[in-house]
Amino acid sequence: MDEQFIPVADETTLGELVERSQNEPVILFKHDPVCSISIMAYREMKQLNDPIPMIDVKRAGPVSQTIARQTGVKHESPQVIVLRNGQAVWSASHHAITAAAVERAVNEHM
Repeated sequence: MDEQFIPVADETTLGELVERSQNEPVILFKHDPVCSISIMAYREMKQLNDPIPMIDVKRAGPVSQTIARQTGVKHESPQVIVLRNGQAVWSASHHAITAAAVERAVNEHM
């Protein structure tokens, strides 16, 4: 995994990210490393300059399901969710994941 991507493999790390979203938008990237569409989304996310919290849905499936439960956003993979104040304020999946779209979403919720 590229150093830009921060693994989110447990509920504690997820909780810290939700808490951080009280102060700033937080990106959550759900990724399946064996899915070709997810690999394309990974390349898009790599274009962003900031560290990206990433959930490997194969290794951390329960965390992915917790995100769906807590945010009300149906699980997809690949998927990007932007959190602000503990709530999902934007999401995209599959081919809708572009670096430009994610940047716009983050900037709208600064």
